[in-house]
Amino acid sequence: MKKVLLSILTGLVMTGASVATPAVAEVKGGAATTYAASAKLGARDIITEIIDVVGLKPRFEVRAANVPNAAAVIMNGQRYILYNENFVNTLNNALRTDWAGVSILAHEIGHHLNGHTLSKGGSNQRDELEADEFSGFVLRKMGASLSEAQAAIKALADDEDSYTHPGRTSRLAAISKGWRNAQDQILASAKAGTPNRTVAGINRSIATEQAVANSSRRTSSSSARRMPSQSILRQVKLQSLPQERMYVTTSLNVVRETERGMEVIGKLEKTNNRNFPYVLESRYFSNLFVSTDGLLLNENGQRVGVLTTT
Repeated sequence: MKKVLLSILTGLVMTGASVATPAVAEVKGGAATTYAASAKLGARDIITEIIDVVGLKPRFEVRAANVPNAAAVIMNGQRYILYNENFVNTLNNALRTDWAGVSILAHEIGHHLNGHTLSKGGSNQRDELEADEFSGFVLRKMGASLSEAQAAIKALADDEDSYTHPGRTSRLAAISKGWRNAQDQILASAKAGTPNRTVAGINRSIATEQAVANSSRRTSSSSARRMPSQSILRQVKLQSLPQERMYVTTSLNVVRETERGMEVIGKLEKTNNRNFPYVLESRYFSNLFVSTDGLLLNENGQRVGVLTTT
């Protein structure tokens, strides 16, 4: 990790930026700061994504700025999130994940939303841990794994406490706390949606797929062991089971192909979660949450597969 940090700092020096401390420092005063027009990080509108999962109005402006790394500030009565583009880009490249830059911006937004920038006392350990916890919560809601949510602080934070910032261990624990709180909410929301197991217009039972399985046993054709295409809604592709042929049927059952025919192994259930509207429940694998774009995540928030068209 020291090599990664050295790479980050070397890249920043070469681009003209400087880092006052290895941690993600905050500048909470009202000193004049040179800033450019509002900017997006790459192709992603990170701020919109963060605000969407928090559900609050963004009462601040985001600016690419001449700051060491990133800062939550109030200038002339206006709230700003300022960030150094070179710092964020170099960090993302060094850690090979844009979640690093996302976590830094989420951390700064946490300062504003927790009211830290209203204090004139400057940075302190308690505020930093609250902002870290907020960033962990937000990143889990956005789909990051715990390691992705912790990547930036793991690389940048000091080992020991300073006057303004906690040490690495405390900060990683705070991020983990926020991430797990979000995880608990996601799981609770998914479970809350399971008592009502009907989806409008689709009420066919497991017996439908069982009939297909029985039919396939009465014929010697190898093609009869396959699920009829008109009965397939999506194919389930899992990284850990690349050879398995599994499908979600039009009656929302999960089935797999076997030598003896189709086997019903689970069900696609509707949840009340906006970001994960469905969950795959099966005796063949642990519950998998389905994102709006068809990604499959396990209960630890890791991406393990995808729902796709056949």
